[in-house]
Amino acid sequence: MNQEDLDKAFEEAVAAVNAHSEPFPADILLKLYAYFKKATDNTESPSSKKPLINAFKTNALFQAQDISHNEAKKNYIETANNYFLYRNQKKTL
Repeated sequence: MNQEDLDKAFEEAVAAVNAHSEPFPADILLKLYAYFKKATDNTESPSSKKPLINAFKTNALFQAQDISHNEAKKNYIETANNYFLYRNQKKTL
């Protein structure tokens, strides 16, 4: 996948996640958070009013610290796609 295709797929995945109205499982949400921050080079610290949420977000960022921006985009896309695929399969069962 070339850079343009990766960027487009990432933007589409972000749009799909943002348009999703049901809550995500916490583990999926934390992965998406960390991959998004890494992919977009956002270095701001977590800013939740709840220290426990900040701790979980910080841990997720720590786990993603050694991946490249493009790897983070690919991981974000894969995580979002797998979630939506699994969710749709679960509804049909």
